[in-house]
Amino acid sequence: MSNEISIQFTRFSAFYSPLIATLAGGFLREAGFQPKHSVAPPGKSAIEALVSGTAHVAQSAPSQGFGPLEKGQRPPAVHFAQINEKDGFFLTARAPDPAFTWDKLKGRQVLVDHGGQPLAMFKYACHRRGLDYSAIHAVDIPSGQMDRAFRKGDGDYIHQQGPAPQQLEHDGVGHVVASVGEAIGPCAFSSLAATREWLGTDTAKRFMGAYRKARAWLIDTPAAKVAEAEASFFPEIDRAVLASTIAYYQRLGCWTPHVEITRPAFEVTLDVFGHSRLITKRHRYEDVVVPPPDAA
Repeated sequence: MSNEISIQFTRFSAFYSPLIATLAGGFLREAGFQPKHSVAPPGKSAIEALVSGTAHVAQSAPSQGFGPLEKGQRPPAVHFAQINEKDGFFLTARAPDPAFTWDKLKGRQVLVDHGGQPLAMFKYACHRRGLDYSAIHAVDIPSGQMDRAFRKGDGDYIHQQGPAPQQLEHDGVGHVVASVGEAIGPCAFSSLAATREWLGTDTAKRFMGAYRKARAWLIDTPAAKVAEAEASFFPEIDRAVLASTIAYYQRLGCWTPHVEITRPAFEVTLDVFGHSRLITKRHRYEDVVVPPPDAA
């Protein structure tokens, strides 16, 4: 029975708390694992770590499978459980605006995260809210530099994943006015991925048991208590900001009690990528998604 388990994150933020909680809440240790985790180095995909065997489980997204499928190839990894069933990006304005509507973005400078999935989701959210994306001045700055640029005075709005928007609020620099996840609703957003071979092992079943427990704990536990457990994973983030980010995501309903990546959620992700013309056809659910390893 193998006791080592290696997890690789594509991005590391409080948004991925269902997976972070397996480590922070001690659920993997409880299941007899010696867990270790890493973040994929810039320019490297966490999927490569699965293929090379340096990671067993990766934080990824079902849309990752669209790349190989578009080239007629079989994806090297499959997605077996969801982490987030909604987009976790927010729109932050410079001043509070309780009456915000998306058409207020028309003609304004918006610092938009131009990563593949974040941008596709943002464009689709605009579409869902009746706003033509080309009517905004979308500013493309590398995502690592966006926050600094906004703090320096660039842009009227900024599009970021938590906890960056909550930190802006905490510092009095900005005010969250909208959630992309709310505009789109449930979709197959971020996931756990592994190779088909690994998913056939007992280790995979044990991991899944720990993940289910961690997810249930995360849904039922007050945000401040979750933040306390996760604090050592985010030494540079103010504890109150971490708690407020977790509370935002709990309210948004990203972390549903079911762990499966559902067909309806997958269909919405196809709608999103089709809208941005990032796919040429609607890919088959079975080519990207498999049931969790402990499912009968």
